[in-house]
Amino acid sequence: MTLPQRSLPLSFATVATATLLTLAADVAYAPEGGDEAMASCVPEETFAAVPRDPGEAILVKHLSRRFLIAAEATERMVGAAYRAARDVGLDPLLVLAVISVESRFNPIAESVMGAKGLMQIIPKYHQAKVSALGAEDALWDPENNIEAGTRILQEYVYRTGTLEAGLQFYNGANSDSRAQYAQRVMAERERLLEVLRSGSTLASVAMHGG
Repeated sequence: MTLPQRSLPLSFATVATATLLTLAADVAYAPEGGDEAMASCVPEETFAAVPRDPGEAILVKHLSRRFLIAAEATERMVGAAYRAARDVGLDPLLVLAVISVESRFNPIAESVMGAKGLMQIIPKYHQAKVSALGAEDALWDPENNIEAGTRILQEYVYRTGTLEAGLQFYNGANSDSRAQYAQRVMAERERLLEVLRSGSTLASVAMHGG
């Protein structure tokens, strides 16, 4: 038995219809706008935030109570000290100790010599850093002041070769053979370290229900 054969025009129509349907599907799912649209489909690169040091919360609580500062303002200053210290390779407790000694965490402190802000920066001695901030008034901003002061301290430590000499130079007391300023700062750092140790111990006990 001979099967009937399809005519050529009918076969051609079937193929053409299938081709058109395929092209239509491609158009329906293709993004408009060419390369720019395709680029927008690529996920943006993301960077993980630097995790907050668990000790910061302990220090915020302590410093807020000790110097009678709002917790939110204290958190901002402690966070800035940690970031600035990390950027230049200094101990954040050292930076916080300098702030404690220099201004007692008063961001609008000003000395008779014209030293300004948390880390008591004298603008005329650090014109390049002040210019980088835009103006002297920028030193009243806690984060700006801490960033500039920390860099100044790091430069003095590097220049003098020792932490003690760098601290004395920062205070303008490099002729003091007894290094009294450096001793005050290091004693304050030790107090802050003890606060961290005590706070960490209490937190550990609470966590384990001891």
